Amino acid sequence: MAENGLRELYLDELKDLYNAENQLIKALPKLAKASSSDELREGFEQHLEQTKGHVERLEQIFEALDESPKGKKCAGMEGLVKEGSEVMSEDFEGAVMDAALIGAAQRVEHYEIAAYGTVIAFANQLGESEHASLLKETLEEEKETDEKLTSLSEEINSQATSEGMGSEEEEELTTASSRSGSAKKKGRGSSRRAA
Repeated sequence: MAENGLRELYLDELKDLYNAENQLIKALPKLAKASSSDELREGFEQHLEQTKGHVERLEQIFEALDESPKGKKCAGMEGLVKEGSEVMSEDFEGAVMDAALIGAAQRVEHYEIAAYGTVIAFANQLGESEHASLLKETLEEEKETDEKLTSLSEEINSQATSEGMGSEEEEELTTASSRSGSAKKKGRGSSRRAA
């Protein structure tokens, strides 16, 4: 009885993931289009192709279970996609928009990483080792995408900081930096004379 309950839960979670991945297939081209960074745009386009593969793996599992993948709406992904759409409608530009898009994309990745971890545990418990193997492939790809986004964010966040400053702020920062540099040189010279 308990195993039957877990199998039903497993199937329900798989349907949720299937819908989530299909929502993502519709959202990723919009994220790519909103990106100003070529590298970020290419990353979203590559992940779109990967996501289509994730859907195919889930379809293999549903076929093996002799079940339909349809019939469930993933409210979590729906909310994350909506948040991503809201980000794109903001007045951000350039690297600042890219930084916002990365934040939205990483929320999606973390959601998927958690969901795939859950269904892998269920598949293992139910003795569905082939399913678990397919799901682990997807999980690894989701983790890789998250790592790529983190790596990209380091450069993009730095650019966003520069873009966010007005020309007066940049000038003040440059002037302050050069003043502190010359003060250090003077300080070193005078300490040498005193010795």
